[in-house]
Amino acid sequence: MLNAGSSSLKFRLSRFESPHAVGREILRGVIERIGVAGGQTDHGEAVRRVVERVQAVPDASPVEAVGHRVVHGGRSFVRPTVIDDQVVAAIEALEDLAPLHNRPSLAAIRACRQVLGPEVPMVAVFDTAFHAALPEHAYRYAIPYELAERHGVRRFGFHGTSYRYVVERYRELARPSDGARLVVFHLGNGCSAAAIRDGTSIDTSMGFTPLEGLVMGTRAGDLDAALVGYLVRKEDVDAAEVERWLNERSGLLGLSGVSADMRDLLAGEQHDPRAQLAVEIFCYRARKYLGAYLAALGGADAVVFTGGIGEHWPPVRARICAGMEWCGLRLDEARNARVIGSEGCISTATSRIGVFVIPTDEEAIIARETREALRER
Repeated sequence: MLNAGSSSLKFRLSRFESPHAVGREILRGVIERIGVAGGQTDHGEAVRRVVERVQAVPDASPVEAVGHRVVHGGRSFVRPTVIDDQVVAAIEALEDLAPLHNRPSLAAIRACRQVLGPEVPMVAVFDTAFHAALPEHAYRYAIPYELAERHGVRRFGFHGTSYRYVVERYRELARPSDGARLVVFHLGNGCSAAAIRDGTSIDTSMGFTPLEGLVMGTRAGDLDAALVGYLVRKEDVDAAEVERWLNERSGLLGLSGVSADMRDLLAGEQHDPRAQLAVEIFCYRARKYLGAYLAALGGADAVVFTGGIGEHWPPVRARICAGMEWCGLRLDEARNARVIGSEGCISTATSRIGVFVIPTDEEAIIARETREALRER
């Protein structure tokens, strides 16, 4: 399984002993800082390194199938899909809608096909599929109806493989009654929030592209749409250049001027006011979405944090939850401080809303859905 993020590549090699068996993990890893100084130059190079490692595993049988996470499936892909030339072309046509993600996924797919050959089947598992059943009042933008229909403009939502895993794992941990209401934050280099009722997404912060919503590593998140035209005129550039700024030069990087990495900003905020401001805005924006989704759900049974930031940085979780006692959400400081990169409940025993950290396992979902897609073809 290959999970190509905007600046990372997670991989896992699993063996299934029978058609219905749970996959036995043989190898896993992550290559980070792709495209960053000191890291791998691109996702294609990273994939070739992964395949070399897989092929060097002692007594490993040849790779029989590869599952790829693909961020944007548009209206065409609402379920895992076996990859062929037509599917590759369709994913490429969606590249403008998720430039930081579909491009790396395509690079990974092409590198795999080149190295492993056409005889190894591959499956694309789409992040947008989890949100395909959003209610119309949540997915439709208030633009001319005919324009939206003509060009397929709607809220798609992303991080679907992560949300699917987290929801399933929450059910195993908390054993909730039917209709459990969750607000889930996937916080990494890309960030989003989702309101989920009984396992179904009813709203999510990312929209037509992954640019909308929370502040992210290099993406601006929510802003006034008129800003694009304003900057086009003031900076004498085209709209594509402004979109590139909003995707690649904004967010934590743009605010701090130093780094898109939360690790760097937390380490430097005591002596760098802009680093401190970046963290403050990041947490404030997330807290606003928490309040909005409590309203959309009519309350919540739990708030769940996942993703690299959500799993590893207690100060960020604490700041997002600060001041939420009015709705019965109370964080346990000691529990929160202890849960770093692991699973756990971090709310107090008396909190009416549970708060959990659940490390995501997108590769487990990719593996399961790859196997199911190949079984059905």
